[in-house]
Amino acid sequence: MSDASDMSTLSRVMERLTESGYKEEFRITQEGCEMAGSGQVFQPEELTIVRVFRFEGVSDPADMSVLYAVETRGGDKGYLLDAFGTYSDYDTDIFSKFISQVPITEREDQLLF
Repeated sequence: MSDASDMSTLSRVMERLTESGYKEEFRITQEGCEMAGSGQVFQPEELTIVRVFRFEGVSDPADMSVLYAVETRGGDKGYLLDAFGTYSDYDTDIFSKFISQVPITEREDQLLF
């Protein structure tokens, strides 16, 4: 079982997500949420956020990010990563509108940490 210090870095959390089956990378586009490499695009109602991890850079604002563990209606598992503010890779309006429509059902027990 992990303790809080074991889960303090983005890289460690991403490693644990992969170990728990959350291997696919998702990206927000104007068409929806695309599962990288597959060409599949999902709409908010086809996804569920099962865990949210927030990282706040103490010494470097570039380290501030949010990692979402997501599942599709069809059972695919993966993650969606976004940096805060000016470091974000996304159009803020598109990302905010999309992510606010995705249902959240946090299930800590299934992620093994």
